[in-house]
Amino acid sequence: MRHGDKINNLGRTASHRKALLSNLANALLVNKRIVTTLAKAKALRVYVEPLITKTKKNESKEQISHNHRLVFSALNNKEAVKELFTVIAPKVAGRPGGYTRIIKLGKRVGDNAETALIELVDFNEVYGKGTEKAAAGTTRRTRRAGGAKKKAEAKEETAADVKPEASATEAAEEAKPE
Repeated sequence: MRHGDKINNLGRTASHRKALLSNLANALLVNKRIVTTLAKAKALRVYVEPLITKTKKNESKEQISHNHRLVFSALNNKEAVKELFTVIAPKVAGRPGGYTRIIKLGKRVGDNAETALIELVDFNEVYGKGTEKAAAGTTRRTRRAGGAKKKAEAKEETAADVKPEASATEAAEEAKPE
């Protein structure tokens, strides 16, 4: 029976599982998204989200260095820790949790394993609110572009045609009374 056994062992020993999750977390923090199996992605989410939360709790200088040490002991990679504290932490500062997203990709060809993409939510350009395209104000293009322009030009032409005719009739009316 597995009463109260909430950890997914992933078919590995404790030391192998710790190394695996540390390496996956390093890859996720440096690359912002990775493709792995669904079980590993779910285990990685539980592993990496508390580390990201630790980067946000920066009240005093001692607290900052203590959190650096805690995160480094889990990751064992200076580059990943630096990326986490300098790039990722400011972006997720306002988010109360849920820093990762898991998207199922289907089954792998070789062994039929369920694959998934795990990514940091604030670093996705497709779903993000603050994308560069949205900030630049680009317009949506369609194949039938210019239809509105043609209608506007047609209205201007008709308005221009009406005014000369009206001025000609006014001139004729003015000529009659004399």
